[in-house]
Amino acid sequence: MNRRGFVGLSVAAAVGAALPFGRTLAELTEITGDLRAISSAGAATSLSASELQQLKNSLRGSLLLPGNAGYDQARRLLNEAIDKHPALVVQPTGAADVRTAVNFAREHGLLLAVKCGGHSYGGTSTCEGGMQIDLSRMRGARVDPASRRAYVAGGSLLGDLDHEAMACGLVTTAGTVSHTGVGGLTLGGGFGRLARRFGLALDNVVSVDVVTADGQFRHASLNENPDLFWGVRGGGGNFGIVTEFEFQLHPMQRQVVGGNLVFPQARARELLEAYAQISADAPAELYLDAAMSARMGGKPGVFLFSTCYSGPPEQAEQALAPLRRLGTPLSDTIKAIDYVALQRSTDQTDPRGEGRYLKSGFIDDFPASLVEALVAGFEPDPERNSTVFFQHCGRKIGDVATDATAFPHRRSTHNMFATASWPLSRDGTRHVAYVQDYWKKLEQHTDGFYTVEVADQPAADIERNFQGNLGRLRLVKNKYDPQNLFRLNANVKPTA
Repeated sequence: MNRRGFVGLSVAAAVGAALPFGRTLAELTEITGDLRAISSAGAATSLSASELQQLKNSLRGSLLLPGNAGYDQARRLLNEAIDKHPALVVQPTGAADVRTAVNFAREHGLLLAVKCGGHSYGGTSTCEGGMQIDLSRMRGARVDPASRRAYVAGGSLLGDLDHEAMACGLVTTAGTVSHTGVGGLTLGGGFGRLARRFGLALDNVVSVDVVTADGQFRHASLNENPDLFWGVRGGGGNFGIVTEFEFQLHPMQRQVVGGNLVFPQARARELLEAYAQISADAPAELYLDAAMSARMGGKPGVFLFSTCYSGPPEQAEQALAPLRRLGTPLSDTIKAIDYVALQRSTDQTDPRGEGRYLKSGFIDDFPASLVEALVAGFEPDPERNSTVFFQHCGRKIGDVATDATAFPHRRSTHNMFATASWPLSRDGTRHVAYVQDYWKKLEQHTDGFYTVEVADQPAADIERNFQGNLGRLRLVKNKYDPQNLFRLNANVKPTA
């Protein structure tokens, strides 16, 4: 360990030793006066020092105010172009704290945001001037191998679930980036490397514990509060805060075959056409993403295939054969690999310290006109990273009826994304404009969008995106959140 690291640890240990047992710097911060805040309607309001003190005293977790240690870390999201400042942050340690925070927000009419992993591209897991409930102190997963169930705390990250489940030879669909929050991913859908084989993450939810807008703790399953259980699986955070998930797990060998094939971007048209056919014919055990990317600095762009084959090892080469016929790549990292390691392998492709903008939409087929629009509209720029990529859908995902859960996009073959990122030190206006203009050329080929990625869609488009499930979702919203406390999401407005 270097000298600076040693000194830092020594100082931290000395400070910790001086604190009362079990307390943190943030929890010991004094409340010195009233606090200005923003209501859910956008009006200015004020919280008295006595009200804040009462809230703090009722929590086992932390109450963080601007200037407190830990406040800036809590409020920030992965997309650091989003720079909002909540008036107060509550970090619950369990369901009781969540109930306390929800009751406080409702009783004081506060704008309320809920953060799990902080991956929200649109910034809905933080807010300006309201209350943020940061679930980062509610993490952990417990696996029952006999029943093939995982019990996952509401603030957990996908890596927590993967690590515990795979240790027992069990898995469920859990995204492609291990530091994604379980709550945000699952409640909106939950794609991943195993979704074509085992269904979306939400298709594998057996039950949830939810704190609803009235501060009540409710268990929801097919047999208990079934309307709420239906709504949270695809309706996102519209109804409350999930404090625990129960997932169905599936047996799977630990070793899979996965990695990337990288080709020159100059072959993009040909490779997109090949991807359309190969991905359509792929077995359920093969997950195949594709991306066209040009990096900052003017380096030559690339076209990438990202694979995960989770079926019988002896059939891997047969499944991958169509990719092998595409010729010699610039790079080939496909190999036998530990599944949990593969799940972590793309963690660093979600860069921190950059501004990012994204548009996304589902496609139900892959016509030649889409390939033409993708190639013609793609514009590299030496001052940004420009990427268009596809997430593989189909198979088991599409076997579920569109009204079985609140998630309606069962017929989609791919989820299509266009993104740009740039250094935070530079103005991102023209890069955002590029994505918006590019997306206009692609959007006609889409059939709705992934609500997890909601950024700047109009409210009417968000509601229309739930398609035939909107009416039933509104009934659930009317019952469990009639005042629309939980509105910073793909919001379904109540009519109660």
